[in-house]
Amino acid sequence: MKSVGQRVPKLDAADKATGKSRYVQDLRLPGMLEGKILRSTVPHGRIVSIDVSEAWKVPGVRAVLTAKDIPAKVWGYSKDQVALKGDHVRRIGDELAAVAATDIEAATEACERIKVVIEPLPAVYEMEAALERGAPVLHEARGSNLVQTHHYEHGTIEEAFAKAATIVEGTFVLPAQQHGALGPAGAIAEWDANGRLTIYDPTQIPFLLQRDLAEALDISPADIRLVQPCVGGAFGARLDLYPHEAIVALLARKTGTPVRLAFKRDEDFQTDPVRPRTIVRLRTAAAADGTLLGREADILVDCGAYVSWGAMTPVVMVNTFGNFYHCPAARYRARTVCTNTQPTGAFRGFGNPELLFPMETQMDELAKALKMDPIEFRLKNANRAEETTPAGGRMTSCGFREVLEAVRTRLKRPAAPAAPHLKRGIGVAAVFHVGGGARIYRSDGCGATVKVDDFGKVVVVVGATDIGQGMETAMAQIAAEELGVDVAMVRVATQADTDVRLWDVGVHASRTTFIAGNAVRLAAKESKRQIEDARAALKLPADAPLDKVVRAEHFRQNGRLITASAFYDPPTTMVDKANHGNVSAAYTWGCHGAEVEVDTETGQVVVKRIVAAHDIGKAINPMHAEGQVEGGVIQGMGYAMFEECVLKDGKMQNGFFLDYRMPGIRDIPEIETVLIETNDPEGPFGAKGIGEAPIVPIGPAIANAIADATGVRMREFPMTPERVWRALRGNR
Repeated sequence: MKSVGQRVPKLDAADKATGKSRYVQDLRLPGMLEGKILRSTVPHGRIVSIDVSEAWKVPGVRAVLTAKDIPAKVWGYSKDQVALKGDHVRRIGDELAAVAATDIEAATEACERIKVVIEPLPAVYEMEAALERGAPVLHEARGSNLVQTHHYEHGTIEEAFAKAATIVEGTFVLPAQQHGALGPAGAIAEWDANGRLTIYDPTQIPFLLQRDLAEALDISPADIRLVQPCVGGAFGARLDLYPHEAIVALLARKTGTPVRLAFKRDEDFQTDPVRPRTIVRLRTAAAADGTLLGREADILVDCGAYVSWGAMTPVVMVNTFGNFYHCPAARYRARTVCTNTQPTGAFRGFGNPELLFPMETQMDELAKALKMDPIEFRLKNANRAEETTPAGGRMTSCGFREVLEAVRTRLKRPAAPAAPHLKRGIGVAAVFHVGGGARIYRSDGCGATVKVDDFGKVVVVVGATDIGQGMETAMAQIAAEELGVDVAMVRVATQADTDVRLWDVGVHASRTTFIAGNAVRLAAKESKRQIEDARAALKLPADAPLDKVVRAEHFRQNGRLITASAFYDPPTTMVDKANHGNVSAAYTWGCHGAEVEVDTETGQVVVKRIVAAHDIGKAINPMHAEGQVEGGVIQGMGYAMFEECVLKDGKMQNGFFLDYRMPGIRDIPEIETVLIETNDPEGPFGAKGIGEAPIVPIGPAIANAIADATGVRMREFPMTPERVWRALRGNR
């Protein structure tokens, strides 16, 4: 192939490298005001009074809003959210009032002058405590802090454990994790004379946000136009409607002028959704010959004060729990719980990093107990192509065995270290993840239009969103391949405007290459058919240049433009009430191998080398696929070894990059990426999604390597030197 499979640099790389890309912080509209939100410093309490009289005295203030000034609309995933709080606060950071002023200094001073009286109420920060009888209830209408319970079962779990030769069990604790995207949250709102709202917002879900924001503002979705500026990273943080998006629209409507809300880093850390804190109790059984027999999980997921997409992570967890490996019996319960902490949302991997840390740790424990090689144990229980699992997952392609073998051949036992207090070990962990979308909405589709102009230039308009993953380049390569033109002749329209672009459900679930790519390929195929019809009707030779064919068709009597639209919705189903169903049109597989060195005197763990093998169907752009793998490895290392939202009485204590420890350049090991191409029959040119899978197995691979080096099992992230040191000394 001429375009697909080639290492094409990102089409937007030069603009980003030279500073030409415009983020929401760069935008300036005529007459634009700056907004600021006053937030609660109390984690739980009843609002007694809010006095804004002094705020109006600050020069430059144009609007001051409290809950009594806006529509009394309740909205959100669980209908428990409002833009400005009027009765209760349920977490530090809750929105009490908002100001619009001529500059940010005036807006900040006005917020500081607002006098708020809050009567404190008992707060609860831990999930177990929140479920106890008599615990403070955050939302009285719900009656308790339990939000949802998810159940799944196949086979007979009691029989499985009764006949097992080996059973392992344990409790695993995973922390809240910040997305840490370089671009903080923000939005600009502007109303026109006809009462129509334009909002500039780096969201991941432009079309869904239209609907949700309309509900919060009590207007028609048809009266909202959403324009996406360049997105400075997201990883799931921009996958919902958040209060600031409604507040900026309300400020703009009040003032009659554009208003911008742009978060500073500390505000972003304190108020953005985080990966949910999760507790997993898991036990797994195997026969003496290494055959998996059963597994049982009981999981708690922290929603925070308000329910957002963090509450949906058990749906992805159960998909993996029921589909990954051949396991004849499984039982699963997951509960989502409200606490007086910041809301939790979607995060790259969306539940799989939380579940596969315990699952892959116990796969390693079982292999050791059965005296089997960890790779051989996984191979014995591995999924295969063209099979349907007890959970209803249909495996169209499966490179699971290939990724396991790729790691086995490349990960070698290291030489002994020089000092006796240094121990070296190797470990592996595997991943199963959606790779062809994830049907959690009634539609998982995407639209695309391909136009060929009179000069042979191809313009692609696609509903998908680029959040830095290289969507624009991949779509250009797919269109170029289908049309048989050079990729340099393809431009992907980057004006992300809901008035112009075609519908898409949003960027999540590793779906863009697969679903948007299929939409682009279908539209390009129809455009190609139109070109061939024109060539035949005009009796032009087969080697006639493309631009000549298009112009001739355009200018002849009763001619037409070469343009075609397509909508691709994958052949998937939503899960039923028992959590059975095939949510993805394809699944991706991976295996990571890690080599570590542990200092037993200090607990310091150094990751020396990573082998990361992934089945991606077909690499549309191998360079970008390798980048996704490397980025996922590093972000997964952060979750496993460094990152943790440290809370004290509900307030984040490490809310800056200086204090919130992420992997630095000196922490990054040698990474060898292996791309396995299985050419999925449903994917565009055989491709499957790769965005999320690489973050998942790196943590358990490192944990298994630590166990190999020291004999000590880690069951809590992050695996900091102190935690490793304590584990080595029996948790004294």
